Amino acid sequence: MAGRKKVTEEMVETEMQTLEGAEITSAGDPMTDEMDLNELLESMDSEAQEYAGQEGESLPDLSGVAASEGTADNVSSEEMQEFSDEAAENEVSEKPKRSSRRKKEEAAPAEEQSAGETEDFDGDTGTDDSEEAVIEDTAGAENTLERELPQEKDDETERQTAVPRRTFGKGKTEAPVLTLESRGEVETEDAREEIIWHEIHNAYRTRKILTGQLGGIEQTDNGKTIVIVDYKGFRIVIPLKEMMINLVQGRSPSGKEYAELMLRQNKILGNMLGAEIDFIVKGIDSKTRSVVASRREAMLKKRQIFYLDTDAEGMYRIYEGRVVQARVIAVAEKVVRVEIFGVECSIMARDLAWDWIGDAHERFSVGDQILVRIISVRRDSLEDMGVKADVKSVTQDTHYENLKKCRVQSKYAGKVTDIHKGVVYIRLSNGVNAVAHACYDYRTPGKKDDVSFAVTKIDEERGVAVGIITRIIRQNL
Repeated sequence: MAGRKKVTEEMVETEMQTLEGAEITSAGDPMTDEMDLNELLESMDSEAQEYAGQEGESLPDLSGVAASEGTADNVSSEEMQEFSDEAAENEVSEKPKRSSRRKKEEAAPAEEQSAGETEDFDGDTGTDDSEEAVIEDTAGAENTLERELPQEKDDETERQTAVPRRTFGKGKTEAPVLTLESRGEVETEDAREEIIWHEIHNAYRTRKILTGQLGGIEQTDNGKTIVIVDYKGFRIVIPLKEMMINLVQGRSPSGKEYAELMLRQNKILGNMLGAEIDFIVKGIDSKTRSVVASRREAMLKKRQIFYLDTDAEGMYRIYEGRVVQARVIAVAEKVVRVEIFGVECSIMARDLAWDWIGDAHERFSVGDQILVRIISVRRDSLEDMGVKADVKSVTQDTHYENLKKCRVQSKYAGKVTDIHKGVVYIRLSNGVNAVAHACYDYRTPGKKDDVSFAVTKIDEERGVAVGIITRIIRQNL
C-alpha cells in the first residue's frame, strides 16, 4: 500500500506540472483552447508510458524510498483537493454519456487485450481512462448495492410480517376453529345465537310471521297466564289474550262462569303443548333478550292473505274442494284439531280415515303436518271465519277392496275400536270394519281389546263384515 501511494503521488505531481505548462502555452493561442482536454490526455498518456519505460513492468522496492524521501508524503491535502475538483469539472463538462455497466464489462476484456496489461499493479494502470472506468464501475456497484439493500430489507420485512404470530395476553386474537374437513366451517354456539337474535330483531322491524313450538304455560306473580314459545332456543312470551282462543262470543263472563272459562282455556292450552304456532314479535329487550309476541295478529294476517285476498286470476287461495296442508295442534280420542292458515277447525274420527279408528292418538300427534280437503268455508268477517275439512277424502278408498278379503265362516283377529249400546265395533287385521252383536267369552270386551272375530255375513252395502266375538285374546286393562 505504501508503494502504491508513493507512485500515485508522483503521478499527481507530474500531471500538475503538465497542466501548469499547458495553461501557459494555450493562453497565447486561441486555437489551443478547444484542444486542451485532448492534449492533456495525450501528454498524460505519453508521460505514463515514459514513466513505465523508466520504471519497468514490475514495482521497485519502495521500502527504502519511503524512508528517505519523506517529503513526498507532505503534499498538502489542499492541492490534492484542488486537482481532484478540476479533473471532476472537466469530466462532467466534456465527458460523453456514461455507458451501462454491462457494456463496460463487455468492453473491459477488449481494453485489457489492447493495453496488454496484467492484473498486477504497475505504472500503466495509472492512466485516467483505466482509473475512470474503475471509479465508474465502483460507483455504479455502490449505487446498485445501495438500491438493492433497501429492497432486500423490504423483502425480509415482508417475509417477517407475512408469518402470523400468536399473541398472548388480554389483546390476543382467537384462532379459527380447526375443522376435520379441508376448508370446512363450524358454527359456534355464540355465533348461532347472534344470528338468531338478529333474525328476531329483523322480524320485529318488518312484522314478519315467525313459527315456534309451544313449550309451556306459566302463571305470573299477578295471576295472569302466559304462553311460552320456543323459537330456536329463544324464549318468546305470548299473553293468553293474544292466543286467540275464542270460547265466548261477545261480552266476557264474570264470577263462576269466568273461572270455568279459564279452566277450559288452560285445558285447551295443555292439549296444545308441542304444537307449532305462528306469531308476530310485538316487543324486544336487547339487554335481557326478552321477546313478547302475539299469535292473534299472525292468524289475522294469514286470514287476510289466504281467505279474503285473491290471486292474479281473481280466485281465493282457499276454497271448497282444495287440498291444503294443516297443522295438528291438539289430539283427543275421537277428534283432531287442526289449524288451516289462521283458522282452526276440528275433524271427527269418522272423517280421519276410511277404516274405524278407536283412538286418534294412534295415528296423529301434536305437531304433525297433514293434508286435508276443504269441505266448506265461511267468510263473514276477518274475526268471524270458519272452515270444515276432512282427511280421508285425500287418501284412496280401499274399503271395498279389503272387504273382498273376508270369507264367511272364517276367523280373523281384530281390535275393538268402540262399543255403543251393546254393539262392538272392530277393526280387523286385514283392514276391514266389522260389527259384532254377541260375545262367546265370559268376559266383557272393552275398547282396545284384541279379540277373535268369526264372520257370519258380509254387508256390501254398508261395507262391513258382520259376525261374533269367539274369545278375547288380550284385554286392555
